[in-house]
Amino acid sequence: MAGIVYGLGPDYFVKFVEVDTPSMTLSLICPTKDPAPWVAAIKAIDSGIDLRVWPDDGDKADVTFALVWAQPQGIFAQYANLQVIASMGAGVDNLLKDSSIPEQTTVVRMVDPQLVSQMGDYVLAASLNHGRQFLNYAQQQQRRQWQPLAPQNMGDITVGVMGLGQIGNAVATRLVQVGFRTIGWSRRNKSIEKVQVFSGQQQLADFLAASEILVCLLPLTPETENILNAETLGQLPQGAYVINVARGNHLVEEDLLLLLNNDHLAGACLDVFRQEPLPQEHPFWRHTKVTITPHIASLTNPVSVAPQIVENYRRMQRKQPLMNQVDLRQGY
Repeated sequence: MAGIVYGLGPDYFVKFVEVDTPSMTLSLICPTKDPAPWVAAIKAIDSGIDLRVWPDDGDKADVTFALVWAQPQGIFAQYANLQVIASMGAGVDNLLKDSSIPEQTTVVRMVDPQLVSQMGDYVLAASLNHGRQFLNYAQQQQRRQWQPLAPQNMGDITVGVMGLGQIGNAVATRLVQVGFRTIGWSRRNKSIEKVQVFSGQQQLADFLAASEILVCLLPLTPETENILNAETLGQLPQGAYVINVARGNHLVEEDLLLLLNNDHLAGACLDVFRQEPLPQEHPFWRHTKVTITPHIASLTNPVSVAPQIVENYRRMQRKQPLMNQVDLRQGY
């Protein structure tokens, strides 16, 4: 309904006429996740949002905002009026592989303090487990062997963090705070207090040579895919330890196994894999130097991130700039 003013001065009247107002529907497209907690979290903030769940989301021409995870490839071609696509997580690599994203659509991701804190907890725990030789003690336990091992002091261990975005920056800072000697590497030079930062391909070799524990927190892009390979991992110091909490496609799994088996690497803690769930026949399951977790290093809590989803939905309605926009050219 809209009002049109007729006449000027005191002799005017308003005529109300019906006009077509475009719908602003939000659709959840998440075939591998239970949508119920997301619906509840969003409705708790704004019960008036027209919220639907794929595949039963009605007339797809109504949908202007899609909240997605592991969406069927090509599905966005069905949504003619889509303005915003929001990833349910911090990563968008799988989302950006979809060639059906409309040109006019803005892609956003989740930036959540809880996600950052969880990742810091995981990396810290994995680094401490290696430093205190818990993997060796687990192997001794299987042999019923009582053999104290000399612990390494945190200040004597250099942890190298690959990827210094928001999460990588926070993880590096966390490691510094608990006493690890911490360095970092990113595509461009950055400044982090008490962290020596290496940047660009020209400084990658020096970074790797100094990293006794290597943590991968890079975004997955064509440039970073397969970056953890025989060449790069071979440049780590003898007895180094690898922690991958980014994406499975960063790691060439056969190359890691080779370097573990020839004792160049002491071990690895892996939370992400090229195929998930990890196939039952995969050699990682039974390898004594590999610790496996099922992609749980950092999990999105719908209640925690619902406020930014609703805020971006409202900004879309008001035609305002959105939070946490993804640069489609860079892939993050």
